[in-house]
Amino acid sequence: MWAQAIEEALRVVSQNIDRFGDEFPLTSTQGNRIYRLTTGNDWTEGFWTGLLWLSYEYSKDPRFRTAALQTLDNFRERLGHRVNLDHHDIGFLYSLSTKAHWILERDETSRSTALQAADVLLERWRDTPGILQAWGQRDDPENGGRIIIDCLMNLPLLHWAYQQTGREVYRQAAEKQTAVSRRFLVRGDDSTYHTFYFDPVTGDSIRGGTHQGSRDGSTWTRGQAWGIYGFALAYRYIRQPELLDTSKRLARYFVDRLPEDGVVYWDFDVPQTKETKRDSSAAAIAASGMLELATLLPEGDIDREWLSTAAGRIVASLVTGYSTKGEPDAQGLLNRGSYAVRLDMSPDDYVIWGDYFYLEALMRLERGVPGYWYERE
Repeated sequence: MWAQAIEEALRVVSQNIDRFGDEFPLTSTQGNRIYRLTTGNDWTEGFWTGLLWLSYEYSKDPRFRTAALQTLDNFRERLGHRVNLDHHDIGFLYSLSTKAHWILERDETSRSTALQAADVLLERWRDTPGILQAWGQRDDPENGGRIIIDCLMNLPLLHWAYQQTGREVYRQAAEKQTAVSRRFLVRGDDSTYHTFYFDPVTGDSIRGGTHQGSRDGSTWTRGQAWGIYGFALAYRYIRQPELLDTSKRLARYFVDRLPEDGVVYWDFDVPQTKETKRDSSAAAIAASGMLELATLLPEGDIDREWLSTAAGRIVASLVTGYSTKGEPDAQGLLNRGSYAVRLDMSPDDYVIWGDYFYLEALMRLERGVPGYWYERE
C-alpha cells in the first residue's frame, strides 16, 4: 500500500511542477480542486520544496531535484530582503528547503542560507518574558508576548544551527522555548492550548487561548499534532526524559479520540456530525510525529508498538479514504484538509502542509526516511 501511494503522490507532484512554475502552492479554496499560489511571501513555501526533495530522494528522478533547486533562489532573496519574516515559521520555510539541500547534498551555500535563517529566527527571542515571539514585530500590542504550539516544529532549525556552529545561543533559546511550551501549552489532561499570552513588559503569564481552534479552552487537533511531533523532535535534540513522556501523552490523547475511520475532525471538542469538517493535515502530522516518536523508543518498549500501529492505521485511512488517487487532474495529495475552520479559511480543501506530511509519513513507513528536521545518522 505504501509504495503504491508514494508512486501516486509522485505522479501528482510531477504534474504540479509544470502547473506551478515559479510559484508555490498554499491551499485551495471553497472546495475547488485548484491550488491558490503565492510568489514566496507566506509561511508555507517550504512544504512545496520539501515535497520536491522527498520525491527526489525516493525516486532519484532529476526532474524533482531540478525543481527543488529552482525554488532556492526565492528563499535566498526572501531572506536578503526580509520579505514577510516577522513570524516564527522561518523554521518551516528553511528546514525543508535549504537545510534539506544541505542534508541531502552537503551544499555549502544552502548551509549558509539556513544558518542565516536561524539568525533571523533568533531575533524573535524576547528576554522578557523569555520566549520566542510567534507573530508580529517586537512592540505588537496583540502578539508581543504570544507563543503558539506550532513553534515547536520551528525549533529544529535552531538546534541544527547549534550543532553546526557550537554557538550556545541557538541551543539555549530552543531549550527555553521548549520548556515554556511544555509548562504553559500542555494542560493537565494532556490536551493543549494553541496559544498562550504573556505580559511582554513584566513577563507575567496571562492566559491560554486559540487562534484557529473552536474556542480558547478547546483542543485544536492540528495543534495537538504539532505538539506530538514537536516534543518528540525536542527530545531527539535535548534528550530530556520529560519531553519524551510529554510527546507520548499527547499522542495517547490524540489516538484515544480518533473517529472510527482514523482521521480527526478539526477540533476535538466540536460536535461530530456529517457536516463537521475534518483535518486530514492534522492526521498526517500526528502520524509522522508518532512514527518519529516510535524511533526514539527502544526495542521492546510497550509504547513503541501501539504508536506504530496507530500511525499506520491513520495513514492507511488517508490513503484509502482521503487521498486523491483516482482523480487524474487533482493538484493536491489529500482531500479534506482545513486551514482555519472557525475563520472560514480553506475549511475543507487542499493544504500544502498536509501534502508534505502525508508523503513524509508514507516514506517513513516504506523506507524509514525521516524528513529534514535533523541530520541523518
